[in-house]
Amino acid sequence: MTPERAFEQHYPQLQSIISKVLDHMHDFSVLVSMDKFLPFLDMFQKESIKVDVCKLILEAFVKYQEEPTNDPVVVNALLYVCKTMHDSVNALTLIDERRVIGHLITGFLRKIDFGRDFERQLDSYVDARSSFSSLETVLVMLVESVNLLAMRTREVVKGNHTRKTAAFIRACVAFCFITIPSIDDVFTRLKLYLHSGQVALANQALSQADAFFGAAISLVADVPRTIEIDHKVKSSESYLLAYMNNFFSTLLVVPDSPDQGALYLVRSLLNVVQEYTWELNSGAKMSIYLNAVSLLSAMSQEYFLYHADKVDSNDRLYGCDKKFLAEINRLVSTLIEAVFEHLKSLTSEEELKKQAAIAIGFFNRLLCHADLSRPQLATLALNLWNLAQKHGYGNTKYTIRTLEYVKQKGSSGHKEYAAIAQKMIIQTKM
Repeated sequence: MTPERAFEQHYPQLQSIISKVLDHMHDFSVLVSMDKFLPFLDMFQKESIKVDVCKLILEAFVKYQEEPTNDPVVVNALLYVCKTMHDSVNALTLIDERRVIGHLITGFLRKIDFGRDFERQLDSYVDARSSFSSLETVLVMLVESVNLLAMRTREVVKGNHTRKTAAFIRACVAFCFITIPSIDDVFTRLKLYLHSGQVALANQALSQADAFFGAAISLVADVPRTIEIDHKVKSSESYLLAYMNNFFSTLLVVPDSPDQGALYLVRSLLNVVQEYTWELNSGAKMSIYLNAVSLLSAMSQEYFLYHADKVDSNDRLYGCDKKFLAEINRLVSTLIEAVFEHLKSLTSEEELKKQAAIAIGFFNRLLCHADLSRPQLATLALNLWNLAQKHGYGNTKYTIRTLEYVKQKGSSGHKEYAAIAQKMIIQTKM
């Protein structure tokens, strides 16, 4: 059987043959070892038809291959099939077509498993990256898979890396750091930088984790103000706010680099937030500032709420050092001042509702993190409560639950909360 143009008249029949074979033969180790299997594919000279046939093969493999495989015959044959589909993608290829091909190739790659031979597994991902570099879906899957591989390595050694496993972790980290910039979607890159940094941190690769977090911080400035979801254009601020919260929760356990100043990652992130172009009258920036205050409050504790295993966070590095606490206080003061300035600027009828939301959010953070036995902070909390209630724009159900919480704290022996609860009044808009 040799490839000839004469078969062009019989493509439907040839496709029907391959379809029926795939319907009845699900053991791909037998199927691809046939002498005529790959030559049969070469009979399809028209690219679009050949790609359709390759899709049929990959769909069958993903559907019927229940167990992972590392059979070299199967892997090499289906890599050829995947490469045929990948090479058909160009600038004119429709997005849906790219998505289908990417989904099939990632489905195949996920079926390849070399067990405990992690180095061979990583090599297969490196080969896949070079073979399928045009498909963003595949690149994302490869980064996620390599991160998973690093965590599987950590699980095997129970977090106690040897020189060999530490070198392997660095190889995984390098793979991710090289691959992520080739992904076009900003939001995906942000997610992968943070995820990869968390994986590096969990494996005690601290300098590499810093590099990932630094790259993520630099990328925040490039986040577009809108995002398209299901063919609808929406504001990206809700996504960015959620991302920042996730980032803050990670930064709590990230130790400062000896080559940088105290809290350099937090300061860098806040600088980017300050310079970012937010929507007019948006409350997202203030929400981030208030969440940063919560983070800094947690950082001022003698012992942090949680830690990364076998990583000394700043509570152990600084041990409540006065200079470190002074830096925290300086940042908190700057953030609070920025929030107050923003609250003062909200004066129009439309802005008063946002003012109330920010004020009650600030009030709740004081409840959680401030020492309300100090008169200045108790007065500040009451002023914020009154501001939230002043024009009757507060969320009544939310404020009622907040008041109930303060009363409950007061009745459980916290006198400062009881004193505040007596002065809290709920107003509604007439």
